[in-house]
Amino acid sequence: MPEKLTLSALEHDLIFFSKMYDAVRLVDPVHKKVLEYQTKQVKETEQICYDYWKNGKICDNCISVRAYNENKSFMKLEQKPDKIMLVTAIPIESEEGTITLELLKNATDSLMIGSGTYQEGQMMRHVIHDINSMVVMDHLTDVYNRRFVEDRLPVDIVKATLAHQPLSVIFIDVDNLKVINDTYGHDMGDFTLQQVANAMKACTRAETDWVARYGGDEFVVCLNSADEAGALNTVERIKKDIDAVKIPVENETVKITASFGIQSMTEMPLTAEEMIKMADKKMYEAKRASKTPSQT
Repeated sequence: MPEKLTLSALEHDLIFFSKMYDAVRLVDPVHKKVLEYQTKQVKETEQICYDYWKNGKICDNCISVRAYNENKSFMKLEQKPDKIMLVTAIPIESEEGTITLELLKNATDSLMIGSGTYQEGQMMRHVIHDINSMVVMDHLTDVYNRRFVEDRLPVDIVKATLAHQPLSVIFIDVDNLKVINDTYGHDMGDFTLQQVANAMKACTRAETDWVARYGGDEFVVCLNSADEAGALNTVERIKKDIDAVKIPVENETVKITASFGIQSMTEMPLTAEEMIKMADKKMYEAKRASKTPSQT
């Protein structure tokens, strides 16, 4: 593993970086705060890092979180209303712990894709969206992937803790996917996963919650500002929608079943790893007992 960069070693370089980049900033990617460095100390500001993009929401593909988690640098393109920015995120060690150095450069006039006349950068905006989505989306089911869970769940836990709001995670396993694959083929298995994912999306709030495919037949649903009772209501709605799914097999009705485990965070904070592990355990308990998810 390469030696970690330290903030003290970079102190004199920050001004130099500012001459080469349109914006240079230090970010706490978990709390989504822009930091300032004065008199050899890192201090939190009132700035929210994603406000820079003026899109009103946390970036789905946050490379600063990835740099923070994986201790290596990442790059991506991002869209401001009037320009395209190349963003580089570098993990930095400070006395307060790991933070991220973000280097932002206007790449609007440096990028050429295809030919023709593009109006208001619409084509580039779509290209950037597609590139960023490729990293965090599961393209079979059109929900997020495991990388997104690992990047986003810690952030939502921090937000819930600071706002004194509940947060719930549902771990879901499709019980009979192997039987469907073995009996009717993997196309029917893929269709089953797509229908299950659609049921989850239909039963969650688009602007508040998110759904991700965690593994082959496993999914995670995150319900922000939802306690265990709210999560259980969501599970019942998902189960009802899954029960209504019809597998297109001749002369036969194939029923899809799934097992659910709920883990809620109310007064005592839990890490993302703890929440996933506890919800997963409850899901297996429910699968073995063949009853509704544990509410303990």
